[in-house]
Amino acid sequence: MAIVLDTSSSVPDRRLAVWQDIVCDTFVGLDCQSDMHDGFWGSVSQSTIGPATCTRVDSCAQRVLRTPSRIARASEDFVLVTLGTSGVNGVFQDGREAIVSAGQFVIYDTTRPYELRFDDSFSQTIFQMPRKLLQQRIGSFDTLTATTFSGDRPLERLAYEFLLGMSKTIDHVDPATAARLLDQGLDLVAMTFAERMRERSADQSFHRSALLYRLKNYILTHLRDPELSMPRAAAAIGISPRYASDLMAAEQTSFRSYVQAQRLERCKRDLSDPAQVARHVGEIAFAWGFNDLAHFSRIFKQRFGVSPREWREHAAQ
Repeated sequence: MAIVLDTSSSVPDRRLAVWQDIVCDTFVGLDCQSDMHDGFWGSVSQSTIGPATCTRVDSCAQRVLRTPSRIARASEDFVLVTLGTSGVNGVFQDGREAIVSAGQFVIYDTTRPYELRFDDSFSQTIFQMPRKLLQQRIGSFDTLTATTFSGDRPLERLAYEFLLGMSKTIDHVDPATAARLLDQGLDLVAMTFAERMRERSADQSFHRSALLYRLKNYILTHLRDPELSMPRAAAAIGISPRYASDLMAAEQTSFRSYVQAQRLERCKRDLSDPAQVARHVGEIAFAWGFNDLAHFSRIFKQRFGVSPREWREHAAQ
C-alpha cells in the first residue's frame, strides 16, 4: 500500500520546511530551495518493491541539491530513474545537463553531487534502487547520468511506458509479482543503456579525452598552489572527484601521483638552472607546492636516485 505525505496540513510559512523533511525521509539527504514562500505545496506517494521504491512526486517550482556535505554524512548507494509526466525539469550531474519533460526519463546517482531545477509545477514518477540492481545487468553506467532518454527512440519509449504502467500496477498485485515486474523493467532500462553506450562510445572517448586534457591543464597551471586537491580540480571543470579519479586511472596514474611527479620534474629543472643557483633547495620546493622539506628530499631521491642537493651539484659540474 502506498504511503502518502503532503504539505497541505501545514501552515503556509512552514510548508517548505515540512517538504524538506518529507523529501529527505523519502529519498536521500537533499536540500530544497524555493521562491514560492507561502504558496509552496507538494505531495509524494511511495510504494515499496523489494529493495526498490516507486514514488510519485507532485510539487511546485524549486531547486533540489545533493551536496558533497550531504554525501559525506551518508552511506546510501542508490540510482534514481525519473520519469517525467508533466512539467519540465533540468538535471545536472557529472558535468552534464539533461532537460526532462513528459514522455522522457533520466538517471542520476546519489553517490555524486547533483542538482534538479523545476521552474514551474511538475509531476514525476521516480524509481529508486540500489546501484547493484542495474550494475549486475549493464556494468558501469556513469557516463549516462544526466542524459535525456526520449520517446523518439522506440526502445526508450517502450522502457518509459512499461515503467510508468508498472508504477500504477504494483499496489494492485502481490509482492512476488511486483518484484518480477521490477526485474522486467530493469532489463528494459539496461537494454536502453546498452544501446546508448554503443552509439556514444566514439563520442564518449572524445569527451573523456577532452575532460582529461582540461583536468591536466588545471593541475599544471595550479602546481604552485599547496592547496591543490582533487575536489578543487574536479569542481573547476564541472565533474565529480570520482569521475576525475577514473580519468586519471585510465592513464595508469592517480591525481596525487601525477601532481607529485609534475612538481618533482619542475623542481629538478629549477635545481639544474644556473640562473637559480642562489635559491635555496627549500625555496624551490615550497615554490612548487611542497610544504615539507624532509618529505620533498625523500621522494626526490626515490624518483631520481640522488638527493636534491646532489642533483644540483651534479648539474653544476
